Amino acid sequence: MVTKEMSIREVLSLDPGTARLFMEFGMHCLGCPHATAESLEDACAVHGTNVDELVHQINEYLAEKKG
Repeated sequence: MVTKEMSIREVLSLDPGTARLFMEFGMHCLGCPHATAESLEDACAVHGTNVDELVHQINEYLAEKKG
């Protein structure tokens, strides 16, 4: 389960397919140094997006892949 405390890199390492969701939320520089260190919550704050919605969509995506 993905949480808002995880970094973009951690989420991408779980499933590279999550990159599409980050892009949809306006996070286009997935390989930048900040992606390895800052939390999803911090990244969403910088990009002006809703972290709870992003986490929900990522977890939904991952659940569908397992199902």
